[in-house]
Amino acid sequence: MISPVLPRLNALATAVPGHDIHQAFIDWAAARLTDERIRALFARMATRSGIDHRWSVLPPTSAGGSPVAPGGFYDTPGLPPTSARMTAYADHAPDLALQAIAKLGDAFDAPRITHIVVASCTGFVAPGIDQILARRLGLSPTVERVLIGFMGCYAGVTALRTARHIVRSEPDAVALVVSVELSTLHLSLADEPEPLLAMLQFSDGAAAGIVSSDGHGLVLGEGRSLALEDSGELIRWTIGDKGFEMILSGEVPGRLREALAAPAVRRTLFGDGTPPELLAVHAGGRSVLDAVEHALAAPPEALADSRSVLARFGNMSSATILFVLAEMMARGATGQGVAIAFGPGLAAEAIRFTA
Repeated sequence: MISPVLPRLNALATAVPGHDIHQAFIDWAAARLTDERIRALFARMATRSGIDHRWSVLPPTSAGGSPVAPGGFYDTPGLPPTSARMTAYADHAPDLALQAIAKLGDAFDAPRITHIVVASCTGFVAPGIDQILARRLGLSPTVERVLIGFMGCYAGVTALRTARHIVRSEPDAVALVVSVELSTLHLSLADEPEPLLAMLQFSDGAAAGIVSSDGHGLVLGEGRSLALEDSGELIRWTIGDKGFEMILSGEVPGRLREALAAPAVRRTLFGDGTPPELLAVHAGGRSVLDAVEHALAAPPEALADSRSVLARFGNMSSATILFVLAEMMARGATGQGVAIAFGPGLAAEAIRFTA
């Protein structure tokens, strides 16, 4: 009898830039709110965000200031156009991705890589990041490439699921999975608290992993997808003349809490309807994590990895869920688990795993 192929996430590594811009953004955003009462409310919400640090590829100014300081990237009347932001993406995204790949150490062996799966929704360049990375890593020119673009925060799960499908169909395949997101390239002018609080969450980061049928690492199980009805306007990500414009409704946590409490939704995402012991939840914001914890009646420690990632790195779009899984792997977590992320739609993507 032929044994089933068990795709495994053999190794996972992460990287962030060295420029912490969190407090600089808070100061910039607060100055845009002219109503003292609203400014005080924004300050309280920022304090309660659960975020301590957010990182940007945009360098400090010559005087050590942030991208919004005089001489910084955003020190342009009306802010830089999308073209300038895409130039920055092309310059910085491959470098940050390569930093994550380098941290894989011996787990990355260029001659063994047969497939590369890249997720990124914060920029566009052609030839794509997949080709750029393959060339700079010295991968075979015949390596099979998949580029998952503009799916948003759940694309990290989609990348893992895609790699799993590849290995199941080709047991000798070795897939390099990469997510790289430069969310801080998309600052926009706003003078209302809701869009400013949405921008308050986002950060830059990259993650890289190896998926193969080798017998070590997380066993990747089946994937699940769910688009919630009548929710298409709650999370939107559109391309404007001044960068990519995020619309993140304050209704999202409530809709997630309501959805995850529904038996049909729980069966779709968790099989038998019961969440497993290991929960890798996309750190999309404190209110999102609170909603998931409440809806699933999960103990506070169940989302400790997600809250740790949120505090130290912020929301790095599709890379965030991979950071959470990296936390679990680093501490040696064992048991049945599910990685779940939420994004535009409003939709959820999930993948089961065994640690």
